[in-house]
Amino acid sequence: MNNKIIIINGPNLNLLGEREQSEYGSTTFEELKKICLNKSKDLGLIADFSQSNIEGEIVNMIQNSRKNFDGIIINAAAFTHTSIAIRDALSIFKKPIIELHISNIYKREEFRHKSLISDVVTGGIFGLGADGYILAIISMQKLLQNENQ
Repeated sequence: MNNKIIIINGPNLNLLGEREQSEYGSTTFEELKKICLNKSKDLGLIADFSQSNIEGEIVNMIQNSRKNFDGIIINAAAFTHTSIAIRDALSIFKKPIIELHISNIYKREEFRHKSLISDVVTGGIFGLGADGYILAIISMQKLLQNENQ
């Protein structure tokens, strides 16, 4: 396999382009999805782009990814700070995982400074807007490529 990735988005990211543009920019969720799928294809990756507002659905996505995907890019959104269940699911993935946030969570409210998933992921990208997704895809392609060498 080694070229299938899933990009998982958490709560309220389906409203990108509509909400708090000062924090999240004007790119809509559908525009972001198209950009990510195109960039993945350009790099020889097969990508799935998912979103859920429901914690258990995200846990299921992660669990199902163990057999179907070689890497996860996850923007867990608010669940980053609250979900031990998502953290536990990520910890059993055992393949490359990149944590992603559009805004810099460390420059926001104090409660956002703690990520419950950072200690189980391969790396993280924070505060670079929607471009962070492109950087995460490029980074994931390199991680997967290095696994094959």
